[in-house]
Amino acid sequence: MKIRMKVNGQWREAETSPDRLLLDLLREEFGLTGTKKGCGEGECGACTVLLDGRPVLACLIPAFKAEGAEIQTIEGLTPAEGLHPIQQAFQDEGAVQCGYCTPGMVMTAKALLDGNPSPTEAEIKEAISGNICRCTGYTKIVGAIARGAATLRGGQGKD
Repeated sequence: MKIRMKVNGQWREAETSPDRLLLDLLREEFGLTGTKKGCGEGECGACTVLLDGRPVLACLIPAFKAEGAEIQTIEGLTPAEGLHPIQQAFQDEGAVQCGYCTPGMVMTAKALLDGNPSPTEAEIKEAISGNICRCTGYTKIVGAIARGAATLRGGQGKD
């Protein structure tokens, strides 16, 4: 079957089978390998992308379910010059070690901050509860999201 979706601002078409996952389509068909293949069971959050602005686990979504939808991956978040404020905050806060979970964490943070520009620490922790990091712990990640929120609101880091 042929499907059409808007990926990172561009309309794209692809042939797919009913059992092909969105994760595999993004990585194999469109070369968007920033979306990581982690557990394959919806438990780790490494494959998080935004589907019509909502964070979803691309390893659980059949590709055909994205027909007509708008998909944003980590590649679509990064501006041509530099880093998105959330990405910059992750770097500045040292919230990255191996980096495998980072794209999913950043996309989850983006969805949170799009809907809630001033989240509490508890709200940040709740938002990322479906994203697992095996390296950093979560203190620096939570701090990075708070810093990114402040920057997006026009501040210069932590409030």
